[in-house]
Amino acid sequence: MPAPKKALRRSLTVTAAALTALALLSPAALAAPGPSASPSATPPASMSTVGGARLGRPGTQVDLAGGAPVLPKDLTARSWIVADAESGDVLAAHNAHWRLAPASTLKMLFADTLLPKWPKTTKHKVEVSDLAGIGAGSSLVGIKEEETYTVHDLWLGVFLRSGNDAVHVLSAMNGGVDKTVADMNAHAEELQALDTTVASPDGYDMPGQVSSAYDLTLFARSGLQKKDFREYASTVRAKFPGETTKDKKGKTSRKPFEIQNTNRLLAGDYDVEVYPGIAGVKNGNTTNAGSTFTGVAERDGRVLLVTVMNPAKDDHNEVYKETARLFDWGFKASGKARPVGQLVPPRSAAAASPSAGSSGEAGGTGKGTGGTKPVAGAAAPGGSSGVGVAAGITAGVLVLLAGGVFLINRKWPLPDLVRRRTRP
Repeated sequence: MPAPKKALRRSLTVTAAALTALALLSPAALAAPGPSASPSATPPASMSTVGGARLGRPGTQVDLAGGAPVLPKDLTARSWIVADAESGDVLAAHNAHWRLAPASTLKMLFADTLLPKWPKTTKHKVEVSDLAGIGAGSSLVGIKEEETYTVHDLWLGVFLRSGNDAVHVLSAMNGGVDKTVADMNAHAEELQALDTTVASPDGYDMPGQVSSAYDLTLFARSGLQKKDFREYASTVRAKFPGETTKDKKGKTSRKPFEIQNTNRLLAGDYDVEVYPGIAGVKNGNTTNAGSTFTGVAERDGRVLLVTVMNPAKDDHNEVYKETARLFDWGFKASGKARPVGQLVPPRSAAAASPSAGSSGEAGGTGKGTGGTKPVAGAAAPGGSSGVGVAAGITAGVLVLLAGGVFLINRKWPLPDLVRRRTRP
């Protein structure tokens, strides 16, 4: 873990709140995730109103029209949101703008910020300094010093294993942790994610580092505009390069090992089934944040985003169980629940005019290495087998709506994609 003074240098946007927190904490307390970073056990009486006035109110916000189902009764998360990914309509929310520790869901912002910077085939030999400052107890994919990895390998490590080691290597390639933190804070502001302050690019607990269910949903929605982001987020399992070894005859070899996505709605678990129509996005867990998750799923032509932060119930995989219940409600309520707010577009979206022929692939057109098995989850009820990927998980070209121009005004649709991919 970096020393407190280094943390203070990470970004000019780490505010006076972070400075105050640092003054109260000893170096020993900063060595590992500590108690909750939230200011209190209850949300503020008033919060940000980005996206609509109702989203700034504490408590549950929903407007049920005739025939709309009631919300699930057994939700314990401190904050959550259900939104239509294409229209941006917020169907329901609970403390949507409460600023809480985000854990590794912050890696969605990291990926959305850095993915366009390098082609997948770019190679990097890991130096000792690349892995400096990784927090104690961090999730790791198993990167080794003095070994060479492609950018494709590193992103698999970020998305599937939530590897803080992969994040630090990519940050080193980007000019260092401090620069990456500054880039992420700038991108969050561009996305109008104003609840977010980044202090560590991997989401590891740091004083002053906060986000919200609303902002995490913005990060997912922005990231899903990128083909690479969609494919990495939907990958269930892949091969990752192992360590180079030498036999008795001096011959070297490097055997890969399999990694699997830790998103339980995508990969499943003994007490959680693969969610029908699931297509990503990112999970996280730290002491300060508890369990956090943002997911995207498609059913009957509708694409929903659900973010859940810190369920109070401590059952195994509770964050996924509450997310699944909110997805179920959202698909039944679509067209019946009146919106209580909107997911806002990026500040520059109105000026964006990508060419109609854009592939939407981040980081150039370099092809990734083999071993990746992107999927779109199980068959969605009422949908096709191989789950639609209105969020875009599939091979094929990206066709931007309206002749290659993002539609702004009230709605900011996701791209319409060639889709369908069967589950391996």
